[in-house]
Amino acid sequence: MDALPLIVFDVNETLLDLTALEPTFERVFRDKGAMRLWFANLILYSVALTVADAYVPFTDIGSAVMKMLADTRGIVIGQVDKQELTERFSTMPPHPEVPAALQKLRVAGFRLFTLTDNLLEVQTRQLEHAGIVGFFERRFSADSVKHHKPSRQAYAQVERNLGVEPSQLCLIACHTWDTLGAVAAGWEAALIKRVGNDLLGVGPQPQIVGRDLHDVAERLIARHKE
Repeated sequence: MDALPLIVFDVNETLLDLTALEPTFERVFRDKGAMRLWFANLILYSVALTVADAYVPFTDIGSAVMKMLADTRGIVIGQVDKQELTERFSTMPPHPEVPAALQKLRVAGFRLFTLTDNLLEVQTRQLEHAGIVGFFERRFSADSVKHHKPSRQAYAQVERNLGVEPSQLCLIACHTWDTLGAVAAGWEAALIKRVGNDLLGVGPQPQIVGRDLHDVAERLIARHKE
């Protein structure tokens, strides 16, 4: 049996429940569905700024996108609104199956890490509040290389810091744009089909697809324990 891959997790929505942000958007926009539009635009502009070689921290992009969407609707965003979004984003709960699934992977011998676009201090607060920070050996941030995922630089920093080849790593994420970047970089990848997330029929494909982290964990264990 080959050595187990090192597992690297995306954080936002993959491990933590993004719907915790909906009350803020319902209060500000009178539409909790605006949260999904905001998050999609947050990813869009994080990628656009990276491609344009104009790096901006993820949380700053989030605030700017919220204001941009409000401006299109004639809504004024105040400092209290920005602070509420920042607070909720930093204190999202884990999805219900996450703690037990992480434990299952650890017991099976997998080493766990994270890689997110968040600033390291934001990521740390998120994972501490969710009660799952102890599962991970190290935490990585795209801020370290000033390139948001799915840029090659974001994944390469993990390889350098851990001293491993791309083929020794596996990304778990619920976003196809993230698994696409990882597979293109030579990693293995597993996609969690969270609400509103599914496979894209073109480009590099994840090797594993599951309905939640428990499902993905079982599939990973079966794939690598044969």
